[in-house]
Amino acid sequence: MSTVTAPPTPRKRVTELTAHHLAPLQRGYLADQSREVAALARLRRGAGREAGQLPDLWSLIDTSPLHVTPGDARPLHESDLVRAEDALHVALTLWALHQQSRPTGMHQPDRPDSRRGLGTAVRRMMKPGEIDEPLRKRLVRAGTASDLTSLAQRLRDIVVLLRRADIPLDYALLAGQLYTWQLPGGADIVRREWGRSFHAWHDKSTAEKPADGPASAHDETPRTTDTDKDAS
Repeated sequence: MSTVTAPPTPRKRVTELTAHHLAPLQRGYLADQSREVAALARLRRGAGREAGQLPDLWSLIDTSPLHVTPGDARPLHESDLVRAEDALHVALTLWALHQQSRPTGMHQPDRPDSRRGLGTAVRRMMKPGEIDEPLRKRLVRAGTASDLTSLAQRLRDIVVLLRRADIPLDYALLAGQLYTWQLPGGADIVRREWGRSFHAWHDKSTAEKPADGPASAHDETPRTTDTDKDAS
C-alpha cells in the first residue's frame, strides 16, 4: 500500500527554509569562517527592524524557494509570501543577535527530550520552582504585540536576556510561529503554543540551569559585550 504524503503547509515551508539557512550560517560562524562571521554581523543589524528597511540583507536572505511550488502544494499568494518573508527575516536576525560571541550554537532544534521553544527558554531563565513575574510578563507582552514590528522588538529584548544566560532557542520553530502569528486568529494560536511551552518545561538537572543564574528582567536595556570577531 502506497502512502500519500500531504503537501507541506506554508508554515512548514517557512520552518524548513529557516532551518536550511541557519545550518550553514551557524556552522560557519562557530568555525570562525570569515564569510559567516560577516553575514552574522549584517543580519544582526536587522534585529527588531522591518524586513525592507535594510537592502543590504536582500542578497543575504534567499527567499527564492518560497516562489517554487513543491509537489501538490498550492502556490503561495502574495500575502502568504509577505508573511513568510517577514517571518524568515525576524527569525534570522534575532538568531544573529542571540549567536553573537557565543561559543556554541544558539539555534537548537526542539525535540521531545530537549525542548527549545520560546516559552521553555523564558522559563529556563527562572530559578527552579519559581515564577519570575517580570520575565513572564515579557513573554505575555510579546504575545500581545499589535503588529509584527512591535513583536520583533519585544522578542529582541527577550533574546538579549537569553543570550546573556546562554540559553538556546529553536529559531526554525519560531519562524513558523511568526508566520502563523500574522494570520487572522494566528496570534491566539501562537500565544497558546508559547504558554504550553512555558508551563510544560521542568528543570531536570542542574546542567540545564544558566551558569550565572537567571537574567534580570528588570533591566529594560540589557547590555551586550562584543568580542573582536563580532565588533562590526
